[in-house]
Amino acid sequence: MTVQEYQEKARRTQAKDLSKRDRLFHAVLGLNSEAGEVAGILQKEYQGHPADNNHLIKELGDCLWMIAEACDALDVEMSWVMEVNIRKLMERYPEGFSTEKSMHRKEGDI
Repeated sequence: MTVQEYQEKARRTQAKDLSKRDRLFHAVLGLNSEAGEVAGILQKEYQGHPADNNHLIKELGDCLWMIAEACDALDVEMSWVMEVNIRKLMERYPEGFSTEKSMHRKEGDI
């Protein structure tokens, strides 16, 4: 499945009666909630629970759904967000990640 196909299919299950602003808030708050669920699964390992990769995959999928909703609320394709992110990382780490470059970013590098 392509990113565009995913975003289109995810769009089918978004609430239609919310404003774009409300959809953005729903997506951002939901993303935090879903990311917390991912963290909770990993945290359980410290309590002796076995890793559950299937559960992790499902919760990561929920994170993607929330990102798709945020992109729709902003009228932007997920593929564009991905491209902007890779450009930012390529500029920040042209030779690959380094702790030094991470700790001493250029002014304005967000």
